[in-house]
Amino acid sequence: MSMAVILAGGGSRRMGRDKLAMELDGQTLLGTVVGRFADEFDEVCISVADAGKYPEIAARRIVDVIPGAGPLSGLHAVFTELTVDGVFLVAADLPFACPRAARRIMELCGDKEAAVIRLPDGKLEPLFGFYRRTLLPRCEELIASGDYRMTEVFSGCDTRFVSTDELGGLWDEKIISNINRPEDLDRAFY
Repeated sequence: MSMAVILAGGGSRRMGRDKLAMELDGQTLLGTVVGRFADEFDEVCISVADAGKYPEIAARRIVDVIPGAGPLSGLHAVFTELTVDGVFLVAADLPFACPRAARRIMELCGDKEAAVIRLPDGKLEPLFGFYRRTLLPRCEELIASGDYRMTEVFSGCDTRFVSTDELGGLWDEKIISNINRPEDLDRAFY
């Protein structure tokens, strides 16, 4: 079974309002991402800090068990609540996230614990990647230490770093272009 988890627990501080509720072509930003992944994955859940948020989205909610640790809280909550072997994490502010590219990253993961895109400049994109349940202790360790950086999950973890070339025709920089500020929205859609 393939499962995508859309990370929707952020505070939208840089946008100044809830960016996930913003309408794009008649649908919210969150609804856009959930819809894209619902077409390609067996199940799509949303990871939230508040279970009552986004009632218009028909998807299972996974509520942070340990709030305040950002996306790491979401990954931790997924593996605390669910018994799945692995999940594909997608930031909800990636309106052009490609579920077919996500599935390719999952394939490339093989028997590794995680798989993420490594950009040509060496940067990693942890909020568009595949994670296995075996990483739950690492998440707990990082949260306990106060280090909430998702990239720290990979230290000491058997990770498959996927180059953009390996995604072939599925790769487009827009896949990982997030919407944080009003000008990002303008640049992406207009």
